[in-house]
Amino acid sequence: MTPQEQINQLTDELNDLNFQYYQNSISKVTDIEFDKLLVQLRDLENQYPEFVREDSPTHRVGGTISKEFESVTHRFPMLSLGNTYSAKDLTDFDERVRKGLGEADYEYICELKFDGVALSMWYENGTLSRGVTRGDGVRGDDITANVKTIRTIPLNISAKNMPVRFEVRGEGFMPLITFEALNKEREDIGEQLLANPRNAASGTFKMQDSGVVAKRKMDCYMYQFLSNDDVFSTHEESLIRMKEMGFNVSQTWEKCKNMEEVLAFISQWDKKRHTLPLNTDGIVIKLNSFAQRNILGYTAKSPRWAISYKYQSESVSTLLESVSYQVGRTGNITPVANLKPVLLAGTTVKRASIHNANEIIRLDLYLGDYVFVEKGGEIIPKITRVDLDKRSNNLVKVQFPTTCPECGTELIRKDGEANHYCPNDKGCPPQIKGKIEHFIQRKALNIENLGTETIDMFYHKGLVKNPADLYDLKRENLLNLEGFKEKSIQNILSGVEKSKEIPFKQVLFGIGIRFVGATVAEKLAIYFNGIDNLAKATQEELLQVPEIGLRIAQSVVEYFQNTDNQEFIARLKAAGLQFTYNSVEIVVEGEGLAGKTFVISGTFQNFERDDLKIKIEANGGKVLSGVSGKLNYLIAGAEAGPSKLEKAQKLNVAVISEDDFIKML
Repeated sequence: MTPQEQINQLTDELNDLNFQYYQNSISKVTDIEFDKLLVQLRDLENQYPEFVREDSPTHRVGGTISKEFESVTHRFPMLSLGNTYSAKDLTDFDERVRKGLGEADYEYICELKFDGVALSMWYENGTLSRGVTRGDGVRGDDITANVKTIRTIPLNISAKNMPVRFEVRGEGFMPLITFEALNKEREDIGEQLLANPRNAASGTFKMQDSGVVAKRKMDCYMYQFLSNDDVFSTHEESLIRMKEMGFNVSQTWEKCKNMEEVLAFISQWDKKRHTLPLNTDGIVIKLNSFAQRNILGYTAKSPRWAISYKYQSESVSTLLESVSYQVGRTGNITPVANLKPVLLAGTTVKRASIHNANEIIRLDLYLGDYVFVEKGGEIIPKITRVDLDKRSNNLVKVQFPTTCPECGTELIRKDGEANHYCPNDKGCPPQIKGKIEHFIQRKALNIENLGTETIDMFYHKGLVKNPADLYDLKRENLLNLEGFKEKSIQNILSGVEKSKEIPFKQVLFGIGIRFVGATVAEKLAIYFNGIDNLAKATQEELLQVPEIGLRIAQSVVEYFQNTDNQEFIARLKAAGLQFTYNSVEIVVEGEGLAGKTFVISGTFQNFERDDLKIKIEANGGKVLSGVSGKLNYLIAGAEAGPSKLEKAQKLNVAVISEDDFIKML
């Protein structure tokens, strides 16, 4: 079998497995078996990039980095719908439809209005050619690389009797479980929490690194088929056929014969919507017949044959009993409103987020106030306003503390940041214990048999004041502790020992640099190859790493300048932890690049950056992180860094293209 035939066979097999899993909920192979096939395909594609197919499942894992998105004109304008919160407005809409259609019978299709980002998928000859955002309705951003990471969006359609060109629109969204995990990670690294899944989805689709988008496991529900050809006669038919073609169509839609049935559908979902795995904030009502839609036509902004009914955000009034202040692992101080328990959206709410000092000032809170709490698009309940009519005299104004509620240290608030934090990271108990708990978690050092209660005991007994202390634990230290038997002691010590094999990217995440989450840690590990290079990196060098902004760069530089942190890293090194990055074993292909040094900048047609690095090393070359007079070649792809190009020219370093590099092999 030729390499091209192997690539075609693996592509077809993996695409079929994806289809069966995501559309029919059938698992034909285990995740491990699937991943092995995917690795085989990626290896072949790296060797023979000329045979890579547009519908290759390797696109699903992302990796494309774009400095900016191309703006494209929609083939069909993406108009918004008129909104209403009123049943009367719906009956008025129905009356307009009835008058517009005369004596003809008509029916509606009701669909849940999912709270995400409108996306348009363009297909040519059955292959996904573009994924575009709504933008201003006339022009949107081409985010094809990000759209291809959504596993429920088919890369290739084999349905018969389809137009050469067609378009499918849907709502891209972040599932609630993903949103909650993302916010937990943001809280852990000291980042401000995302307000709701819609904002999180919007920010994710705007990311320039599709590899990050892929890890967030976004999803998309399709709701519209568009073409210049008349393919379907009703919306109902299009929904059924899109589902058959492999598109992810929510099965919550319903056909309604009249407005009474529409209102019943709305009432039914007012309660049921809270059980869904994503947010929905309303119902979209559309005429079913496409011929009747053409009769009614459009206004300048929206179709006359559709309307959106939005649910009121459920809001309740309850008593603000107190405000407590939580100290996070990075020292962030988060105010939390403690409320008289109240039922909201099917759950009992006892606490609500206040976010920061600015929010306390905005709300003008007093202890004993009655406050309105709602969820709306939020997961965490929030206070929206105070019921001033119920405010009594002699209440105490809520004042954000000036000192840490746990250790008494004066709080700091940096310019440009909304949050206050406690700088006493070596002596503040919640920070110390939080750092240890962060260090042992699954995404970091993954030390099993150590839980929150055990860490708390070790801390209070003086055994562990720093994650590095875990590697000094001895059997005799633990024998006298209450509840610790020989087996449990051995399990803990073996878990600590096993953590020495954890890869550098997880160690880097585990050491707990402010604003450095698991994804950022992986990028830094890959880019700098080890802790020593990272520790010496300047702010400018850090800013060259994709998705690394000024705040993260400053935080990393400050971390490694701190002598206590330097000592901490030295202790972990001495304990035997992994502090160099090993991506994959390099298979030697030749010595054609022996003695030559390269710097990589920009994005490429045939290689991901990591693959390009592997290719250089496999042929005897060496990849450097920065341009200097000793450098032989700067490989410049699309959107190569201007500062690197300028420096290379000043130093007379050869700047070569991707094609130039391939010719050198």
